[in-house]
Amino acid sequence: MSKAPDKPPKKRTLSTPQWAHGQCRCGAVRFEIMVPAIWAFHDHSEATRTTTGAASMAWVGSWKKRFRLVEGEDEVTRYEEPGVARSFCRRCGTPLFYERERSRHVINIPRALFKTRVGREPRYHAGLKQMPDWAYLGEPLAPLKGYPGIMIERKRKKRQAPEGLF
Repeated sequence: MSKAPDKPPKKRTLSTPQWAHGQCRCGAVRFEIMVPAIWAFHDHSEATRTTTGAASMAWVGSWKKRFRLVEGEDEVTRYEEPGVARSFCRRCGTPLFYERERSRHVINIPRALFKTRVGREPRYHAGLKQMPDWAYLGEPLAPLKGYPGIMIERKRKKRQAPEGLF
């Protein structure tokens, strides 16, 4: 008996795209990007920190032609500085989009606004020299007694020199 040749697996093409869906905190603004995203990175810069109020933010980049604003266009407000535009939800204040004049074909979106995978994980870090000294750097954590779900940085015990050596 001859076996029928195996068909190669179907390759995903732009005719059958996959989309990652995102939204703001209140759900008034909904958007989607075609996966995979161009990139994903952690931004520790002062500009991102003062815009978001967080020590850092993970961003996902998408080509604008692979981005769709599905709902809430009237709920998006923009803050513009020379060369940069940041968009927010008018209702809940969620940071939505970051656009740069020198990268006109790209839109950056906070990774946390997507519930599904975007085809890239944030493995790059930008603005490390601007990272504040109070930012969490992965120190060991332990549960805080009496506060479920809250963790505290464990202090490392200092070793004391044995008596009589000094």
